Amino acid sequence: MSSPDLIVVGSGLGGLCCGALAARHGLEVLVLEAHDRPGGAAHGFERRGFQFESGPSLWSGLGRWPSTNPLAQVLRAVGETVPVVTYREWGLLLPEGQLRLGVGAEPFLALLRGLRGSAAAEEWAAFMRWLEPYCRATAALPLLALRPGLGMAGALGARGSAALLRHAPRLAALGGAFGPMARKHLRDPFLLHWVEMLSFLISGLPMDQTSAAAMATLFGEWFEPDAALDYPVGGSAAVAEALVRGLQRHGGELRCRAGVAEILVEGGRAVGVRLESGEQLWARQGVVSNASPWDTLDLLPPEALPRRWRQQKADSPACASFLHWHVGLRGDGLETLPIHHVWVGDWQRGIGAERNMAVFSMPSLLDPALAPPGHQVLHAYTPANEPWALWRDLEPGTPAYEALKAERCGLFQQVFAQVVPDLAERLVLELRGTPKTHRRYLRVHQGSYGPALGADQSPFPAGTTPIEGLQLCGAGTFPGIGVPPVAVSGAMAAHSFVPVARHKALLDELDLRVLS
Repeated sequence: MSSPDLIVVGSGLGGLCCGALAARHGLEVLVLEAHDRPGGAAHGFERRGFQFESGPSLWSGLGRWPSTNPLAQVLRAVGETVPVVTYREWGLLLPEGQLRLGVGAEPFLALLRGLRGSAAAEEWAAFMRWLEPYCRATAALPLLALRPGLGMAGALGARGSAALLRHAPRLAALGGAFGPMARKHLRDPFLLHWVEMLSFLISGLPMDQTSAAAMATLFGEWFEPDAALDYPVGGSAAVAEALVRGLQRHGGELRCRAGVAEILVEGGRAVGVRLESGEQLWARQGVVSNASPWDTLDLLPPEALPRRWRQQKADSPACASFLHWHVGLRGDGLETLPIHHVWVGDWQRGIGAERNMAVFSMPSLLDPALAPPGHQVLHAYTPANEPWALWRDLEPGTPAYEALKAERCGLFQQVFAQVVPDLAERLVLELRGTPKTHRRYLRVHQGSYGPALGADQSPFPAGTTPIEGLQLCGAGTFPGIGVPPVAVSGAMAAHSFVPVARHKALLDELDLRVLS
């Protein structure tokens, strides 16, 4: 495909959603990926029979239809599904102790009664009753209907727009940060810490900067009567592979090991790309960048952008990075553990303090094919709390780098030994990752999670640019960080190249409409 309609730079979930949807709408699409496999932060890799994943651990809404999850909606649109295993329990390693928690409203209330007493449980129940209409409002919206410049109205038509107006007051109230909502209704310190933790898990920001709409969506899913979490069989890589199948099913193409050196701009319009190999590829309609805002700037000629716009992107604050721990271990006797554990060291340090929070996932408990017989695979990471400054001047492979990596990643074994006391004797494979690892494989500025743009200031920027035919998608654009938001951003980028009538026809086909 030498001259497609659309070139997508990067095959993260946002780029793959964009490419697959655009192909579904009849465009000739070429997705370019610098790595040797697709998925971006959601890619997987194998070592000695252990199947590891590099990114998302918590999934929901993939195993049912209809679903409010925009990623599930994209998969449905391109004719693909991902088999999932559902589960309803996760583990907590908190200052209050080692806990097991069922997903849903009642299990959390039961935990609260035992941990904080009936008053705290009633306080939370009252908060959820107050929040429920806002959760319903967010669930009523088909996010796949969002369209650059037109919101939802253009794709929904008159009837859908009228229905949308009924939810407008509550949606407007969700336009800022979640912190003020929580503080208005919650007084118990543990409940405020709990909301802070969930906020940081989904956004990499404290609750005073996390989107109220994102949190209402989360609570709407987790606190339904039949609430459950999904694990995609095959891990995150299976989701990326399903999107690639959807892309190819509709005539699109993915090229890996095809790093982009420059987005070509002529006459104020994006017309193609130059690869690191020197090859030039031309696009008839335009280019979509799934690279971060900072990395996209590096791909564009300085003179092609207004100075103010360029400076705004360059000055965007970055979330901190990650430490990763990928482990293969003997698995006898571990079968009754929850698949996930979330650890918080000290509430008083602040939820975003470095190495104060970690997530541990053992997905082979649900999907045994991820590990050799008799073994388990474990992935742990510190979610957006590892400072880039610690690593900036260190060269991978040097004694100083390796020593710091061993020291910083030693936290994981120390913490998880609370769950598996003989952990050290079980280890058969251990891989450690740093912000430099994150940057190397994902090509992300400072190994960052994405822009640290608080909802208390303004929403994430739109994916539009001053260059005609150039759109952005991914964690640096509206709606923001996380799997559902990047799926929305990819869909919006695709629909910017598609007539409204074709967009509306897809929504009708999927029966996506504003719910009453």
